[in-house]
Order: sequence, then structure tokens, then C-alpha cells
Amino acid sequence: MQTHWDDLRLFLAVARAETLSGASSVVRLDAATLGRRIARLEKQLGVSLFVKSPQGYALTDSGQRLLIKADAAEAAIRAAAEGVIDHHPQAKGPQSVALGGQIRLGAPDGCANYLLPQVCAALTAQHPALDIQIVALPRVFNLSRREADMAIGVSAPTAGRLTVQRITDYKLHFAGSGRYLASAPSLNSIADLKQHRIVGYISDMIFDRELDYLADAGAPRVALASNSVSVQLNLLRQGGGVGVVHDFALPAAPGVERVLTDQFSLSRSFYLIRHATDRQHHTLNRFAEELSKGIRGEVARLEALQ
Repeated sequence: MQTHWDDLRLFLAVARAETLSGASSVVRLDAATLGRRIARLEKQLGVSLFVKSPQGYALTDSGQRLLIKADAAEAAIRAAAEGVIDHHPQAKGPQSVALGGQIRLGAPDGCANYLLPQVCAALTAQHPALDIQIVALPRVFNLSRREADMAIGVSAPTAGRLTVQRITDYKLHFAGSGRYLASAPSLNSIADLKQHRIVGYISDMIFDRELDYLADAGAPRVALASNSVSVQLNLLRQGGGVGVVHDFALPAAPGVERVLTDQFSLSRSFYLIRHATDRQHHTLNRFAEELSKGIRGEVARLEALQ
């Protein structure tokens, strides 16, 4: 039985949203109509694609196999839409592609707050037809569900049909506000941390081992905690204590200064993570290249201010 692209498009929306209501807003069909279309597709194929429950739609094994094929079909359609560029006499690969359309970028909130605003503002100024959506969430993004077109991570995933490239390294140090440090006990060694209030992550909400900074320092209990980097930095600005901070974020926090730099320093990396089927999408390739270049430059510029 031949399956039409429109059927696959609806299937992809439900597979990614995992609910009819979530998918309906994407494909602009009401949930009841969408449910009938999915049921019709299952009947045509002679298999169950989803396990339906009050919690939503979960893919069956047959659904997982169709998802792989539907993802590939979507990527092929995108590539075909750009194919005319490849045959243009002046086309010389991704650098010749004008950036336009909408790109959704997922990122951890430290990167999203202190690097991406400058980088993405510059990109849209250079490419007026480009729309960039920054989704800042303190968790790993699920690209298979197309939560974003690409994502920035702090570690390289080893599972899934993804492509991963390292963007740049960045540094972190302990820091606190001058106001807090002036009134707090002396802080000359790591051992002195036990006399200070510590600002850091909520331990059971650390979504990536690379973010467990305080474990590397052997720091005492966390008195003020948040799952957000920007909240942690604002706690430090308000004299909440000392905590581990990205060097590139410090220019955004006047009055917060690094401490114990000769005893404690961390280096971490940002990775650009993309769906494997997007490798032939020249617009995304060009955007990924310019985004990575911009992030590398901004990290270097901000860290040089310390």
C-alpha cells in the first residue's frame, strides 16, 4: 500500500508530540480529525503504529520503524527544496546559501542567556530573512521529536541517530560578590569553603554529569540552589554566597568576582547536536557553521575580559 507524504507528515507530528492535542496545533488539524487520519493510516499499513493511553500516544515497534523512514523522507523533501541552489552556476556549497526561514535552537540556559543573544542578534542582522527561536531549558533536548532543529549540549550524546561536533571549550571558577566577600570569613583555600554559603544546582535536577561542578571541588552543602544558571548568578550578585560560574557570564554580573583561581578551575565544552538526516540541508549546515563560529568568538571575547 502506497503511503503519501501528507500521511507521513501527520504521523511525524503525533510521534514527536506524543499527543493528538500537541500535534494538532503543529499540523493545524483538530485532534479528532487527526486521530481519524492516524487510524486510517494504521489500517492502510495493517499495523498498529501507536499504543494509545490517557497519557498519550507511544510508538510501537512498527511505529519506530516507520519513524526512521518518515524522518528520511522529510529530510529528502527539505534537500529537494534546496536542490536548485546546487545547480546554480555560482553555487559553491553551503557558503552560497542565503539564510532565511525559521530555525529553532535548543540550549542550556547558561549558553542561552550569556552567549546566544549576541551571536543570534548578529546573525539576524546579517540575514534579515532569518528567524531564530532560542529554547532555553535546563535539560537534554530530544531532537528525534523535533523539539528543535539543532541543540547545544555540554556533553556529546552517544545514542540516537545524531551528528555531533565540538564547538569550543569554556572555563568556570568560583566567584562571589565583592559585598559578600568583604563581610564573609576569609577565603584562601578550598578548605575555607565550609565556612561559606554555597550557591549551586539542585542536586537531583542536574541533567548532565558535566554540570556537577561542586562534586569536583568537594564543596559542602548547597545553601542556595536553582536548576537555572542565571538564577544562580543572580543569587551571587545579591550576596548569597560563592558558587561556580562560567567565566563568559561574569561580564553580565558587575560586582561578582572570581576567587580561588589558583586552586580551582574547570574546563567544559559545548557541542552542536543535530539530527543525522539533516546533513544534506544546506541552510542548516550554513547556520550551524556561522553559529559555531559566533559562539567560539564570543566565548573568547568574554573570557579575555577576566
